[in-house]
Amino acid sequence: MTERDVAGDAFPAVDWRGLPLDCAACEHRDLRSSGGCRPGSACVHDRYALRIDRFFRWNPPLARYYLAHPYFEVRAIVAKHVEVFCLPQLMTDADETVRWSAVHRLTPRQLLRLRDDPDREVRIRVAARLPAVHLMPMMADEDYFVRSIVARRLPLSWLPDMRHDRDAEVRVEVARRIAPEWLAMLATDAAVAVRLVVVRRLPAWQLGLMLHDADWRVRYEVARRVETGKLGALSADEDDAVREMVRLRVHDIRAIPLRVAGGEA
Repeated sequence: MTERDVAGDAFPAVDWRGLPLDCAACEHRDLRSSGGCRPGSACVHDRYALRIDRFFRWNPPLARYYLAHPYFEVRAIVAKHVEVFCLPQLMTDADETVRWSAVHRLTPRQLLRLRDDPDREVRIRVAARLPAVHLMPMMADEDYFVRSIVARRLPLSWLPDMRHDRDAEVRVEVARRIAPEWLAMLATDAAVAVRLVVVRRLPAWQLGLMLHDADWRVRYEVARRVETGKLGALSADEDDAVREMVRLRVHDIRAIPLRVAGGEA
């Protein structure tokens, strides 16, 4: 069964204002005979987005004639099907749904114009698609999720500028990617989630920086990986799990059998 054989959907076939559809008065009524539309399944005047989308998938050349349709769902769906040279008209659409729909097909140069869009959903999609070298202005975006996407994609040389971001979730993303030589600067971050990323990335020889961290989970990671000569500082830790990790590591060191050529001693 092809998509043109799809039966009508469960939702009533009414237009975007809630009025009954009148196929006899429709400008596309001739398409019914050729299978280009079907009431309750594929119709440009329907209120239901899936039926509108089917209509334009079956008749993509018609999309350009609906760039200014009063129903925002039509314009948002048109953004998926219209020729690319028509997309700039939708970049300034009054409805954010239309603008973020257009973002998926805009060129990098066009995306630059939407870095300061008033809607966060638009900026989120811009941050996800814009070439990384153009993300610097979005490092100070007012929305934390936009900044977190920027932190995931920003060139590594710019990441240190985001290590003091006001939101811990953004700093977590920074800690995950920042170059090793900058990691130690995040070892005293106020958020334990950030410090946990740091303690898992730091080389063992630098973990002494975090021996006395305020959170037991961080100290546990230190005990699990720090150089054995520094374990003594955690042997009397206030947390049972940390002391147990120290005990296990010390025990493992003492239990390593002495190996000699030809077998075990």
